[in-house]
Amino acid sequence: MTRSLWYGAIAALVFVAPMAVGGEVLHLIERATNEHVVDVGAKGDSLGDMLVFANPLYDAANTKSAGSSNGSCVRVEIGKSWHCSWMLAVAGGQIAVLGAYPDQGDAEFALAGGTGRYVGARGTLKIHARDAAHLSYDFTVSLL
Repeated sequence: MTRSLWYGAIAALVFVAPMAVGGEVLHLIERATNEHVVDVGAKGDSLGDMLVFANPLYDAANTKSAGSSNGSCVRVEIGKSWHCSWMLAVAGGQIAVLGAYPDQGDAEFALAGGTGRYVGARGTLKIHARDAAHLSYDFTVSLL
């Protein structure tokens, strides 16, 4: 392949799959409608238990579908925290998320890459429960 063809191919890829812009912030709402705890250890809350989920995401107004939030968490500290990894599937690609999720309070996770316009995504996902029953969450995705 000649150099000019190579540069043309690279330019076409950039045009077809634009990358996420540093400083971009996505405001999403997750509705916790499809979650299941898999009790793998001693009966009840125990090390190694899993939380698996496939929840819908909505726009900041909580009215329009914006994608899905799919993944799993493993209990690492009984009554205190889980270690989670999952994908946010949104328009333009997917964003990989991982980190510790405490039983109480807000949480902040690392973005660990992605697909489509989110290839190489870095930044954070902040989660805040919108209600006491933890049926809905505010997601703030901050891309660096």
